[in-house]
Amino acid sequence: MHRPGNPPPGRLVVPHMTHDLVAALHPLLTAEASAEAYAGGGEPGDLEQAVWLRLLERLESDGPPPDPHGWLRKAVRAEARRTRRTTRLERPYGTDPADDLRPGPEHHVLATARYRALRDAVRRLPGRCPRLIEALLSPQDLTYREIAGELGISQGSLGPERSRCLGCLRRLLAPEVAACEARG
Repeated sequence: MHRPGNPPPGRLVVPHMTHDLVAALHPLLTAEASAEAYAGGGEPGDLEQAVWLRLLERLESDGPPPDPHGWLRKAVRAEARRTRRTTRLERPYGTDPADDLRPGPEHHVLATARYRALRDAVRRLPGRCPRLIEALLSPQDLTYREIAGELGISQGSLGPERSRCLGCLRRLLAPEVAACEARG
């Protein structure tokens, strides 16, 4: 139960962090962070967040600084120096792996697993469906005439038969697809 004078449940209260303190420091922090971040090649918003975090940590451990404006200027410069040091020490990749459009090993493993699941499901299909779907998936890219001849059915019945078999295949794969989607 919420009692007057106590913070509402789930709300973090930092001692001495008042709306007046935030309102008084925000314009100065924005100006200082913009000047320092651009000079160091950083982002002003990142610098502002780092300084607000420093202030919260300071308030929690030592209380408010005696000279908040002076403290803020020093904190901005200290964070900017830390960011520049970090930037100097970090080295970029020669090529960014996230930009690599070639499929990696994970892609090959997942594609192989999907292909294997599809082939297993095709083998569980009823009647002529396994042979029909195998012919449709054939790397030889068979025509309907060739598939009909191979299966010994008329070319006109191939389309309806294919639709029926694909419907069965969808029903077989639905639980597997749902399981994959639920995981991630």
